[in-house]
Amino acid sequence: MSPPNSHDQILVQIASYNTNLQGSSGVPQDLVDWLSPTLQVSSFLSGSHPRSPDIVAVGFQELLPLHLGFSGFSTSVLSRLSSHILSQIETHSPANDSKYTLIAQVVNVGVALLIYARDDRIAEKVRDVQTSWTGCGPCWMGNKGAVGVRLSINGETYTFVCAHLNAHAQNLDRRIKDFHYIVSTLLFPALPSSKDKTPTTMYSSSHLFFFGDLNFRVIPKLPTSSTLAPSEYVAELIGGHIHTQSQSQSPDISRQLEILKEHDQLLTERRKGSVFHGFKEGEFWRFKCSYKYHLGAVDHYNTKRIPSWTDRILYATYSDDPDVGLDVSNIKNLSYTSIPSYTTSDHKPIVAMLLLPPPSGPDPESTQDSSDSTSTPLLSAPLISVALSHAPTPDPHATIKRYTGRTVDRVVGVVWWTFRILGAGHAAVGVLNVVLVTAVWSWWNSKGG
Repeated sequence: MSPPNSHDQILVQIASYNTNLQGSSGVPQDLVDWLSPTLQVSSFLSGSHPRSPDIVAVGFQELLPLHLGFSGFSTSVLSRLSSHILSQIETHSPANDSKYTLIAQVVNVGVALLIYARDDRIAEKVRDVQTSWTGCGPCWMGNKGAVGVRLSINGETYTFVCAHLNAHAQNLDRRIKDFHYIVSTLLFPALPSSKDKTPTTMYSSSHLFFFGDLNFRVIPKLPTSSTLAPSEYVAELIGGHIHTQSQSQSPDISRQLEILKEHDQLLTERRKGSVFHGFKEGEFWRFKCSYKYHLGAVDHYNTKRIPSWTDRILYATYSDDPDVGLDVSNIKNLSYTSIPSYTTSDHKPIVAMLLLPPPSGPDPESTQDSSDSTSTPLLSAPLISVALSHAPTPDPHATIKRYTGRTVDRVVGVVWWTFRILGAGHAAVGVLNVVLVTAVWSWWNSKGG
């Protein structure tokens, strides 16, 4: 295969990681395996001249312990991580001398997103940067939900959404509702070129990326002869080695993964048309299930849960036909994989390299001459199309819901943190201490003390 003519096409790297509530300690010092998997891809794109991604989007879920996230400490944790990530992107850049700028960062409780742009190709062209967040936990709390960044480059609008949806296999309906809730409440200001100034959903984009711990599970159909639990069956099927210490893979592991993907909830629901309308996805079954691993293990599943591809990266672009195939896209998915070497979480981080289609038109800044009064005005950004039956509608109460959720977050966080302090790091002990002190105080008062 000959390399594509990609000089004018933007190369986007999407990276996502559920760090298992570990804060800064959940991200290793050396991030080359996760954030710089581009050597082979860049060589394919540009032959002897390695190419670095133009945009790097890094998303986190379960960034830090919930009591700290609810209390509002997420921003300081993310700020500490952002400079480290930037240095790692630059240090391990395939082109060696590529420099990047942090364009935007946003966090809500444990869901976070950082966007970096390459200085010599993209950073100076970025315009109209906006951020948004929403929670879909109980009372709209942020333990589940999404954060988003929108920006404009050369007249095209890019939206990045990092999400954490409801967990557990039986909560499929909740996950579907979470997605639709995020669509209606993760709102951005009207596009600069629009006469309608009402808020817009993430679909008002030329290019849209949705990723994170989406929590869709594998529900396998076990052979009648199997005596294993579903989680054990899947782990053994894909080489999880739950009953042996062997680290060798089955020679037909790729075939087994391809069969297993037919039992993936997200793929099944996308085929039904119940969720992620207009989105495409690469061949996620080319890598092993990203969850649930034993902590410290490279390739050893914890069978308290059925191994599943919970961590995913989906995308849409304005030139795609939403009615032609779930995976047929003008975005070229050059690489889509997990990183097994990271062992401090029960999830494996994932990463995708996406080559966007050629721009819809020339760079407006390069074609307009401010001294020429006859210059053509900027056209509206091309936008993703979805079927009328799935047209997204902004929730008129989105702002009230978001800030109600944030208020509840803070109250729960402070109370939870207080109990942990009283319990020397254990909230349950703190509650017990409060109960005992209250009981003793009541007894003392009843004795007239």
